[in-house]
Amino acid sequence: MKRLLFITERFPPDIGGVARSADRITEALCQLGLNVDVLVWTRYLQAGEVAFPHRENTPDIESRQIYRVGRYRHWDMTLNHTMNLLDWMQENHPYDAVWGHYLFPAGFLATWFAELNHLPSTVSARGNDIDRGIFPPGDFARLQWTLERASLITTVSADLQKKIQCLTRRDDIILLKNAVDTQIFSPPEDRQNSLDMRPDRHALGIGEDEVILGFSGELREKKGQRFLFSALSTVRQVYPACLLIIGEVRESQKPALQLYGATHPEDSDRVIITGHLTDGNSVAQYLQLCDLFLLPSLWEGMPNSLLEAMACQCCCIASDAGGIPEAIEHGKNGFILSRSHLHHLGDAILESLKLPPENRRKIGQAARDRILAEFSPAQEKARLQQVIHRLNSD
Repeated sequence: MKRLLFITERFPPDIGGVARSADRITEALCQLGLNVDVLVWTRYLQAGEVAFPHRENTPDIESRQIYRVGRYRHWDMTLNHTMNLLDWMQENHPYDAVWGHYLFPAGFLATWFAELNHLPSTVSARGNDIDRGIFPPGDFARLQWTLERASLITTVSADLQKKIQCLTRRDDIILLKNAVDTQIFSPPEDRQNSLDMRPDRHALGIGEDEVILGFSGELREKKGQRFLFSALSTVRQVYPACLLIIGEVRESQKPALQLYGATHPEDSDRVIITGHLTDGNSVAQYLQLCDLFLLPSLWEGMPNSLLEAMACQCCCIASDAGGIPEAIEHGKNGFILSRSHLHHLGDAILESLKLPPENRRKIGQAARDRILAEFSPAQEKARLQQVIHRLNSD
């Protein structure tokens, strides 16, 4: 196999774990000798407009090209238009296989296009894409068809693997764990001149005595936004504290932040938002400031943000959503809070802050050790080789 078509809904500079993993995986596939064409939808182009690629200059990914397609308002128009483009691409430089990153829309379209062109396909289940498809208004029939007709399925967690097995009875699902660049995401002492590079807490308006509670990514309801706000108020009754959002708040969720500001104005003043950061080094530097990292998610696959915080040796408190318990062992390399008890997040933070600093450092070190042992780029690349081998066999 030499040419791969990789379809994804998000790709940098888009935010989120799907975008970051799409970038990382396609780069690794290029390093394994494949020519990869990435097709990604965007709202930054007119509906139906196509931004044709220029070949990238970076030596490691010089065989990757990015096609960006402007989304229509509805997916039916978007997918029909995309099929016309894919037919043209296939005629001009035929593909050997197709990869759909996330089950819908990318996974469905990849599987359909592959079926029409008699190509092997793989779909990658990454987050709450299974749950969104099973329950109304999700499209269960399309979800099931995609999972049954794809030549190969990869998942980022054993939790997702189990759900797909229940839906399809397939026993050939490959566990393709997320990976973290542990040179970028590392504790301060492992980074040359890291203390000089770290953001200045005074410039951020953070007092010397304030506890920094960290969250990374796009804050929204599925990430436990309301529990984070409530926890901040609880902690501030005992300690001076701030909530550092390393990223941004989703536009649709800003009214919730405004309501929090209206009901808890003093606590709301201690919510500090960096804005979207495109550079992993910048994210890592903010993570290194945090006393605790919080992720009270309601649904998850295997969150990149948590793995990155663990790699930075943060002491983490997270929910038991999705694959999180596959990364965190409660009390050893972090703390797990049941989704049914997320309203007690503030109490869990206070308990953690009562631990001697040395204990929290040991938990942070154990977290980094887990990432080094199970979530390294080298391990991801080895699993990708397995995927390529299987696709070649088909």
